[in-house]
Amino acid sequence: MSTPTGSTPSPSTDRPTRTRYWVIVFAVTLAIVQYVDRVAISQAMPDIAAEMQFSDAQKGMIFSAFTLAYALFEIPTGWLGDKLGAKKVLIRVVLWWSFFTAATGWAWSYASMLVTRFLFGAGEAGCFPNLTKALSTWLPKADRTRAQALMWMGARWGGAAAPLLVVAVMAFVSWRTAFMLFAIFGVVWAVIFYLWFRDNPREHPGVNAAELELLKENEHNVAGHGNVPWKKLVSRPAMWLLWAQYFCLSYGWYFYVTWLPTYLRDERGMDIKSNAFMGWLSGLLEGSMSPEMSLKVLAAALAGIPLFFGGFGSLTAGLISGRLISRGANVRNVRRAFGVIGLTGASTLLMASFYIRDPLLAMLSMGLASFSNDLTMPGSWASCMDIGGKYAGTVSGSMNMMGNFGGMAGPIVVGLVLSLTSRDWQLAFAISAVIYFLGAVCWLFIDPVTPLEKEEG
Repeated sequence: MSTPTGSTPSPSTDRPTRTRYWVIVFAVTLAIVQYVDRVAISQAMPDIAAEMQFSDAQKGMIFSAFTLAYALFEIPTGWLGDKLGAKKVLIRVVLWWSFFTAATGWAWSYASMLVTRFLFGAGEAGCFPNLTKALSTWLPKADRTRAQALMWMGARWGGAAAPLLVVAVMAFVSWRTAFMLFAIFGVVWAVIFYLWFRDNPREHPGVNAAELELLKENEHNVAGHGNVPWKKLVSRPAMWLLWAQYFCLSYGWYFYVTWLPTYLRDERGMDIKSNAFMGWLSGLLEGSMSPEMSLKVLAAALAGIPLFFGGFGSLTAGLISGRLISRGANVRNVRRAFGVIGLTGASTLLMASFYIRDPLLAMLSMGLASFSNDLTMPGSWASCMDIGGKYAGTVSGSMNMMGNFGGMAGPIVVGLVLSLTSRDWQLAFAISAVIYFLGAVCWLFIDPVTPLEKEEG
């Protein structure tokens, strides 16, 4: 049974409609778009840097201009979602970052690229806090961890596809035109989302009374809530630990979407073909393209491995943790276990990838590091939903802000290490491994379930 927009459905014995699951579809598709737009620059950077004569330090600053803005605008855009509703904010930020995706192709200097990527990051900052806000309104608590797992799986796989997508597009057009083409994805998403989505499930014509009954616990999340209890938020040890672990996680993870293509091209170079399988694949590709292009395709495929594996990490964590919790396992302990195991594994496997000389095996090790990294993701974001309640947008925004300060620091530190040490990649990897491990330590002490609202009462 469906209801007209704005009406209140009468009680029904019908089976619940499944309209709520379309919100997950919107979240997954936007996550894919967001990551394609975000990751594209890492694959295009060698060509951009060659044209504009950027140094390693300048490349690091350009990568980090995005993450600085992303971090600074997380709380404001999350708060706006709590106050105005996810729909208004999501449409605006998607159109904003789509414009600056296109504008990346219009940059003419180091300064213009720096400003453009900063403004691009300001738009993308509103994505995940407001998707989390929408999910906290449209999904029962039992579905939230799995939904976050699917959303982050989509994000990672979108990022994994981006290197090959960029290479494919740039085989026909310049890197400047490629960014203008990528901007179209977000515009299309925003139009469809505008026509379909409602902040309040009760106002959607596809939701029947039985489905609303499943969502009745979320009704207090629907109305605007701008009066965030900031003092309570910043005085909770659990929040500081949640922020710290996400800083550590993002510091290590941002290497995969910033410096990795440069590392593969400069440090590994033709060594990519030393693996028997990769050498065979290169020979196969050279039957239809130049040796230089075949090397770009191989490097792009390898660069996508960490994000591809990361998608499986998010999915695995969501499925296993959901099953454990449904069987009575303690939510706090399950999330802590995934946090500790995930970040410890990321630390160990990332460092191992540097010492493995076979390029394919090295990237598989790095892929498993990303898999381990993302075992932590669904629990981190589900914790924001449980802790935040009606302030889920603000709480998730605060965590992602701290994470992106880590994401900002990572590319800068790598750039400085390379500039000051004659390109000592080993030191850059070691720093990331240590920071990953510190994130694992944080998870030993996090309370990821106690709601913020209880402290208000």
